[in-house]
Amino acid sequence: MEDIIKHTAVGRRKESVARVRLIPGKGDIRVNGRPIEKYFLRETDMIIVRQPLQVTDSLGKYDVFANIRGGGTTGQAGALKLGIARCLISADPALKDSLRKQGFLTRDPRATERKKYGQKGARKRFQWTKR
Repeated sequence: MEDIIKHTAVGRRKESVARVRLIPGKGDIRVNGRPIEKYFLRETDMIIVRQPLQVTDSLGKYDVFANIRGGGTTGQAGALKLGIARCLISADPALKDSLRKQGFLTRDPRATERKKYGQKGARKRFQWTKR
């Protein structure tokens, strides 16, 4: 039996699903077995992922291990941010107010609007010709 306390949570955004494990450690973040710098190539995505850890001053306290499927890189970063925030609450319930105030516990409900029949896309129509 392991003595290490693991905290798990799921974060979702658009089509992305992130399963996150939080383990006491030195601040290592690994996504699908790779370091965060190798997985998220954009600096903005890495900043988004680290936001909950920075707000709660726990960047060097926990190691984050995540498995992410579906969606694009920005959606995956948002899903990982929500998963990390939920893990931090299970690790320390006192952090809930500060994370809620920043909006890290609210799942972004926006998703892609479906394409309608007789149209080119969700909103775009085919061009109308008079003659």
